[in-house]
Amino acid sequence: MSIDALRDALPAYAKDLSLNLSSLASEAVLSDAQKWGCFLACAYAVGEPRTVRAMEAEAVSRLSPEAMTAAKSAAAIMGMNNIYYRSLHLMHNAEYQTLPARLRMNILANPGAPKAEYELWCTAVSAINGCGACIDAHEKTLREHGVTNVQVQASLRIAAVVNAVSRVLAAEAALAG
Repeated sequence: MSIDALRDALPAYAKDLSLNLSSLASEAVLSDAQKWGCFLACAYAVGEPRTVRAMEAEAVSRLSPEAMTAAKSAAAIMGMNNIYYRSLHLMHNAEYQTLPARLRMNILANPGAPKAEYELWCTAVSAINGCGACIDAHEKTLREHGVTNVQVQASLRIAAVVNAVSRVLAAEAALAG
């Protein structure tokens, strides 16, 4: 399945999502690796099968096998970290923030993709998962690596559209099934 097929699968009420998906796929603010890694990581973060298949099909010719694995690992590790750190952020008892996380996060040290790309993917996934603490931490690292606000915004736009497309397709599948 391709992005065009994914767009065709969207119902008429989601036309804006289809148009946004198309424009983001041709977005020039991000490099191909940054963009398609974001698309892939976000698809894996949401986990809707048609979206995952479409993003895999598009990314395979644009990303190295190592970058594909890194994008998937961004979704995996942020799936854990976003819950943990969002919980700490929401809790009134500040003592929890002083305790060691004691969660393995080795992939963050050597993700298999350039640091700025990986951080961009982690930022996008953190937006989907709603973790402000992680978004802030990754955005700070992105600025240190020279990533512009417009590039960070593009990753957030990808996250928003992939999330919305996935949710529409999942809802439509629920009605059909």
